[in-house]
Amino acid sequence: MRTGIAHLPLHYGRTPRWLFARMVSLAREITTIIIENYGPNEMLRRLADPFWFQAFGCVLGFDWHSSGVTTTVCGALKEGMKDISADLGFMVAGGKGAASRRTPVEIERAAPLLKVDPTPLVYTSRMVAKVDNNALQDGYQLYHHSFFFTREGAWVVVQQGMDESSCFARRYHWLGEEVHDFVCEPHAGIVSEKKLPTLNLVAQESSQARETIAALAREKPEKMIDEFQKIRSLYLPAHHEIRGEDISIEKLKQNLIKTYERQEKDFASLLALPGVGAKTIRALSLIAEVVHGVKPSFRDPARYSFAHGGKDGHPYPVDRTLYDRSIEILHQAVEQAKVGKREKLSALKRLAHYLPL
Repeated sequence: MRTGIAHLPLHYGRTPRWLFARMVSLAREITTIIIENYGPNEMLRRLADPFWFQAFGCVLGFDWHSSGVTTTVCGALKEGMKDISADLGFMVAGGKGAASRRTPVEIERAAPLLKVDPTPLVYTSRMVAKVDNNALQDGYQLYHHSFFFTREGAWVVVQQGMDESSCFARRYHWLGEEVHDFVCEPHAGIVSEKKLPTLNLVAQESSQARETIAALAREKPEKMIDEFQKIRSLYLPAHHEIRGEDISIEKLKQNLIKTYERQEKDFASLLALPGVGAKTIRALSLIAEVVHGVKPSFRDPARYSFAHGGKDGHPYPVDRTLYDRSIEILHQAVEQAKVGKREKLSALKRLAHYLPL
């Protein structure tokens, strides 16, 4: 399975309380059924699929194409898992805004439920955010980060960035079992309606650029500043996707002193350094290209398609009676399965084979 990125128009506003409460209940029942039948790793795989995630949001009754589906679905799932995480072995951390910054703390709090050391999971959460914000510079600033994980240490990240100038948001999906290298094709694909100029330092084609950038970060800061100042005076043609004029020389120098002192061995270690952000990486990328002729990738492949919606009245307003009936049916199926009566769950499973994708 290949994970990817979804591109969604920005919609503002809040989910009505009556709907969000139902979303929490339905998300809990659906997740419980999937985990009871197929295991927690299967739930992770589905969340990592941008198309399945969008369809999940549609089933929960959210707008079919709104940026809010990401934060609302993740929020509903986190709320729904609160009192049953220990039973299912499936935890949710993070969220929107300030909640995203609490992700490491929430992962560590779940340590008593885990069979593994939470430290690698905390590192993973931070590294994934670094990659999508700094190594893949596509104009979207991250504001949402949800981390889904199991007691065995398997994980998925769903995070979203905003570009207010284009009025679009971009959602990034990561599946731990598919990530063999954080800085080389970790997403494996992009699902998008619109292409933007993108500095893609995690593309396979950028491997030489990553090596060169890491080597440059080990050079004396004075030498790098001299080279960068030369670059700032160059004429950059219209097709050149990255610019140097918005980078502060003084701030860059401070970061280069830090990278020089640390002597990080590779691009991933450099990217993980606190304080090394998008502008530092971009500056080093410019130097690598101009001085050494090593060009990074600007590949941003795009495809986009998903199902139907509800909250905004399309294709029809949410039917509260029908919604409550769905929650009731699923809840009864889960409760009966706990005492050995699996007829309803088996019927739902058989029904799935006859429904069109």
